[in-house]
Amino acid sequence: MSKTEKQSTPQAVRLDKWLWAARFFKTRSLCKDAIDGGKVSYNGSKGKASRNVEVGALIGIRIGWDEKIVEIKAISEQRRGAPEAQMLYEETPESIEKREKRALENKSFGGRIMSDHKPNKKERRDIKQLKKDIFSGMD
Repeated sequence: MSKTEKQSTPQAVRLDKWLWAARFFKTRSLCKDAIDGGKVSYNGSKGKASRNVEVGALIGIRIGWDEKIVEIKAISEQRRGAPEAQMLYEETPESIEKREKRALENKSFGGRIMSDHKPNKKERRDIKQLKKDIFSGMD
């Protein structure tokens, strides 16, 4: 078997290596941390970094506020350019719809979930008073 033939059809690729090759994360260590942290699922169950991926498998990936469900279309263990990496997977229509719905909800709330600055003294007092009002009503 020649070297080029071996590279074109990898036999078994680990989940963390595939996520890195598909450009979901910048480094393999970030892939492993995300998998160990429960942010990646493989066919509906908790993912393991050492798990070998298969074509047709569904992978759930949570990055920040975004959550994607992608289907593996091809397997690669080499990281290439973004256009080639996007050919390795396809996002499910349900996932796209859910992300667009969440983006629309975020826009309706002013476009931000979190503030873009640290609260000043007055804002901290207002937050403290609001929490006090909410939790005093629970008694």
